[in-house]
Amino acid sequence: MADETVRIDRWLWAARMFKTRSIAADAVRGGKVQVNGTRAKPSKEVRSGDEVRVTQGQISRTLIVRAVSERRGPASEAVHLYEETRESIEQR
Repeated sequence: MADETVRIDRWLWAARMFKTRSIAADAVRGGKVQVNGTRAKPSKEVRSGDEVRVTQGQISRTLIVRAVSERRGPASEAVHLYEETRESIEQR
């Protein structure tokens, strides 16, 4: 499972950071998403252990990818896809 990857736009959608995949892709193209400190493109592959920084309006979150999924499930499953860093939580 550690070798599994998924596109960042699909992962953000599956993790319920954005309501639709197209909104997630637009955010990535607009520079609102960084993967491991680098601006990403929607086709960027992420895997478990990667750091994703997402900016939505005034809120910025730093997430560690814990699992990948190409399908969007219930919110109770989505929270298992990432872990928000302590610094990120404190900044909000």
